Amino acid sequence: MHSPPRGPIYAIYYTALAVIAVPVNFVAIVILSRGQCGLSRCITRYLVSMAVTDLLVIVTAVLLNRIPGIYFPGSFMSITPVCSLNITLIHASRDSSVWLTVAFTFDRFVAICCQKIKTKYCTEKTAAFIVGMVCSLGCLKSIPWYFIHEPIYIIKNTPWYCRVKSIRYTSVVWTIFDWSDRLLTPCLAFLLILLLNILTVRHILAANRARRRLRVQKDKDNQRDPEMESRRKSIVLLFAVSGCFILLWMVYVAQFLYERFTSDHKIKGFNDPRFIFIESANMLQLLSCCTNTFIYAVTQSKFREQLTAIVQYPLKLITSLR
Repeated sequence: MHSPPRGPIYAIYYTALAVIAVPVNFVAIVILSRGQCGLSRCITRYLVSMAVTDLLVIVTAVLLNRIPGIYFPGSFMSITPVCSLNITLIHASRDSSVWLTVAFTFDRFVAICCQKIKTKYCTEKTAAFIVGMVCSLGCLKSIPWYFIHEPIYIIKNTPWYCRVKSIRYTSVVWTIFDWSDRLLTPCLAFLLILLLNILTVRHILAANRARRRLRVQKDKDNQRDPEMESRRKSIVLLFAVSGCFILLWMVYVAQFLYERFTSDHKIKGFNDPRFIFIESANMLQLLSCCTNTFIYAVTQSKFREQLTAIVQYPLKLITSLR
């Protein structure tokens, strides 16, 4: 995790991202937790946990890392132990967010394509266990990141700023850890979401063709099929969430592959094309942490109703006080 960038573009982008992403994710957590969006408790559990981890990514990566580095260089957040801890929390929350998206995609795959185990797997209890396991493993996997940084300056016995130790590029152990960490998140997650979506689409197309043939034989009027309508809404939500994830993480994956197959790890400054490439990947990756709420608002009518009620509540309260 390199130093926060400097410049008006970065300052405006990260400020706007924080202003939008924090309330958006908070509102999503509140609305989904109420359980009035017409979604099953299993789906709701995954969506709430994804919103929570997305919020944590914004807090740790933007509010506690990017914004202090841009507006308040040399603050308390720049002390090496604090900086190292924050970087560890960024990795933990980011990994949890990514793998919860994978878990949600797999849950919907089972619900749609594996009817025999659907009733046992797609339950609130299983979802709670999966969420807890994913978050615990994400935290454990991120612990080594705390020990890979060293101070850039030591002023009056206080270490300042974080710099990656050179051992990261020379030690076999760290090289294995670094490769496994990046291959798991986001590369393996990226491939799993793609694979699960492809399998789900193939199953849906086959099932819809068979169901359509049966309905044509039984119903000459060709009325609307409630089962297919319900399935369509579930699929729209799934593909919107996972598709947005894939698009916004694509540059990050490309940046990782480029970084690992080139030997130059030095960045000459904020105008270095390599730095701009890395920061663009980070910006898009962080943007993915505030898109899910907009997806829910577009694809779920009951979520829109709840969102409208929350927005109108302060206005009604002010009106009633007059």
